[in-house]
Amino acid sequence: MIIDCHAHAWDYWPYKPEVPDPKNRGTVEMLLHEMDAVGVDKAVLVCARIEHNPNNNDYIAKCMTKYPDRLIQFADVDCSWWETYHTPGGADRLAEATEKYNLKGYTHYLKGDIDWFESEEGLAFFEKTAELNLVSSLALGTAWLPALRKLARHFPSIPFLCHHMAGARVGEDPPYPGLQEILKSADVPNIHIKLSGFQYVSEVAWEYPYSDAMWIVRKLYEYYGPERLCWASNYPPVARASTYQHSLEAVRTHCSFIAEKDMDLILGGNMARLLEL
Repeated sequence: MIIDCHAHAWDYWPYKPEVPDPKNRGTVEMLLHEMDAVGVDKAVLVCARIEHNPNNNDYIAKCMTKYPDRLIQFADVDCSWWETYHTPGGADRLAEATEKYNLKGYTHYLKGDIDWFESEEGLAFFEKTAELNLVSSLALGTAWLPALRKLARHFPSIPFLCHHMAGARVGEDPPYPGLQEILKSADVPNIHIKLSGFQYVSEVAWEYPYSDAMWIVRKLYEYYGPERLCWASNYPPVARASTYQHSLEAVRTHCSFIAEKDMDLILGGNMARLLEL
């Protein structure tokens, strides 16, 4: 089974520049078309209530009823662009979203307020995450990683899933302090990494197969092992740099240093385990 652990869908295209088909470009049917073309079985839809899409959680919930065997919803809960970001009551809002959407996980995009992880509200939020047996999918920069390590040790039952190689960048100056924080985080067994966002990691967003980024993927594989890496497309934003198939083949074909049995875990086995499928 191949599971795309990070894709999006919107009923109105949210990005600039504007496109000629904003009501179709980002829909879940476009995603399913791409998945079918390359044999991807399921996708985790990372909700994002961004520009033109304040209803994205509800839109994805409707998609779930249409395609229940293909999709898993990770709701947008108090993400950085939302007015309730890190305001009191986050744990209650997480519980409400989990009940409303029957969640297995949620996404939370972070700003720069790193001390929130240790705040009363932050700890309550993750206590609720653990209580509800949810996957916590986090968009965060490498500056957050020391705090994430502490948080993950405090809540060992929570799988923390870091977006897009946890912010690794080929263009970072030696001795690569950001990457070193990512590799240190491998010491904490409930921190996982999405193998996605090659267009962000590479110095040239469109230069598939991203040969300049492969040494970073190799490092992640070496430190995290095959059991804590999960492939993702980041569709449809990825389409601004490459195709959906390129996002898959960057890992499946061009990460030739990954053993075949390990590749099966990375392409879907690990996410199936985290989601208890």
